Amino acid sequence: MLGRRRAPHLSPPPSQIYTKTGDKGFSSTFTGERRAKDDQIFDALGTLDELSSAVGLSAEFGRESGHTFVEELHKVQCMLQDAGSNVATPISSARESHIKRTSFSEKPVLELETWIDRYSDQLPPLTSFILPSGGKSSAALHLSRAVCRRAERRVVPLVKIGEVDANVAKYLNRLSDYLFVLARFAAKEEGKEEKIYMRMEPQD
Repeated sequence: MLGRRRAPHLSPPPSQIYTKTGDKGFSSTFTGERRAKDDQIFDALGTLDELSSAVGLSAEFGRESGHTFVEELHKVQCMLQDAGSNVATPISSARESHIKRTSFSEKPVLELETWIDRYSDQLPPLTSFILPSGGKSSAALHLSRAVCRRAERRVVPLVKIGEVDANVAKYLNRLSDYLFVLARFAAKEEGKEEKIYMRMEPQD
């Protein structure tokens, strides 16, 4: 019957995935501020989301190959979520409670450096430029590294204008190094060949 009230003991209907609030090209930051969807904040957030998805794909390939670094990649995804919270809280419109809740410390940066050192110690030195290759796990990690560099390029301008914590940019900078080293490590562990850059002369 139309207009019938739902009995109080029944659970509410599942929430809809679509809200329609962004149909006019605007969205809200964590602070409640409405900004255009092509704002630098949302550009950075979208790229961080893309990066997390790429890391997730890398983790799935790594899991299929039995790599133990999969749990590290899961932690990276969680840290990217925290980084996104910081980006979604532009300092210019944030209250102290917002800033405290979404702060991003240097500790994750230092943890990445520890991981990088551990894997680097197990790899032969680089003597040539390496192309993204070395099996599915390695290639997926190289793709994640490339997306990470783009995410860093999106975040740095926001750091420069004082909207985002500088540690977020530092984390992304170190994360790209970690993903590069991890890609090489994955290829080594799987016994896959890393393709080396060679200058290709044009055919006559």
